[in-house]
Amino acid sequence: MALAAIVFTLLSAVEHVYFFVLEAILWRKPLGMKTFRMDAAKAESTAQLAVNQGFYNLFLAAGLAWGVFEPTLRLYALLFVIGAAVVGGLTVSMRILLIQGLPAATGLALTLLARR
Repeated sequence: MALAAIVFTLLSAVEHVYFFVLEAILWRKPLGMKTFRMDAAKAESTAQLAVNQGFYNLFLAAGLAWGVFEPTLRLYALLFVIGAAVVGGLTVSMRILLIQGLPAATGLALTLLARR
């Protein structure tokens, strides 16, 4: 169970590195615009916000990666990701809750079960 918890934590970390790349690097490129369903004008007007958001995702990825070695930090990082997924799901798209929240929630549940 502990190994599965680490795998889901790393999956969530990799997702957040990918989110960083999409938001901070590819935001104005075709893949970024397609992913976030926006046109070039909207991408241009929101690019600075996207870079900021991308770095928040990179910091979450770092916390998750570090959490692989520190189970208490893993719990916090997974909770932060779940919180971000809930906010994103309620304010942007319910897809965020599934894509971002499900791996983190699975990692959290497995981490808690492994501690028993």
